[in-house]
Amino acid sequence: MRGVERYQAVLFADVSGSTKLYERLGDTEALRAVDRVIKRMQITIQGFKGRLIKTIGDEVMASFPTAEDAFMAAVEMQQRVSDLPAVSGVKLSIRVGFHYGPAIEEANDIFGDTVNTAARIVGLANGEQILTSKQTVDELPALLRESTRDLDQLSVKGKEGGVHVFEALWRASEELTMKADSIATLAGVRSKLHLSYRGQAYVLDEKRNQLTLGRDPGNDVVVEDRKASRQHARVERRGNKYVLIDQSTNGTYLVPRGEKEILLRREEMVLQGVGSVSCGTSSTDPQAEPLAFEVL
Repeated sequence: MRGVERYQAVLFADVSGSTKLYERLGDTEALRAVDRVIKRMQITIQGFKGRLIKTIGDEVMASFPTAEDAFMAAVEMQQRVSDLPAVSGVKLSIRVGFHYGPAIEEANDIFGDTVNTAARIVGLANGEQILTSKQTVDELPALLRESTRDLDQLSVKGKEGGVHVFEALWRASEELTMKADSIATLAGVRSKLHLSYRGQAYVLDEKRNQLTLGRDPGNDVVVEDRKASRQHARVERRGNKYVLIDQSTNGTYLVPRGEKEILLRREEMVLQGVGSVSCGTSSTDPQAEPLAFEVL
């Protein structure tokens, strides 16, 4: 029997911080903590007319009849998980991504480009973050559209030209990792990224659109840290935004001013405001020599 195609919102949500919890508590206790998070997500899906498609390890996949239902479910998921206490000093969080479009339903599963796009979008998110697409935001009521932040076109695997990504704001006081410190990066406004390392200054603007970082002498910024990879990371200019892309073994540590440190592993993030970047070594390490950046 052939599948039926209909428009729906496909949502992925997965647990962040579970790796550290498994290392600290062992499989049995950590699994109980992760299951509590999964259970809260499942209850939320049911409460917003959603259908749980599958659970894969620390990740759930669900579908909703409208973009609004998916948006509201994503917000409540974050709120419910945020209310959970830390376990042995580890605070679990979730990252959520969803996309509205046509999908094929067959044998209690769903397929198609909408599913693939939603999966790519959640891969861009960080813990305590909700991301969606411009196509989805266009389907939302006006009031919910006002609770989103435009993150511009971001590159994703398998999507030529990338996906225009928005962040859904779910807290009264947003302190999320892609928070804008100003309106300076709005379309039509020229911006520059200033980066400095060991007394050397670098600038990215409309004339220079990429910097490479790593131990290899061929990089634009040669990072002298044994934990840095030879081709560790790069910073790209996309429109009026600057994106940090990790391609290393040990990860890249990003610290936006006034916010907690973020570890990127084969991930990318928009740089905004002022902060620092460390290649392979946490900024909390006394031996770290971070690169300072400022977006103007």
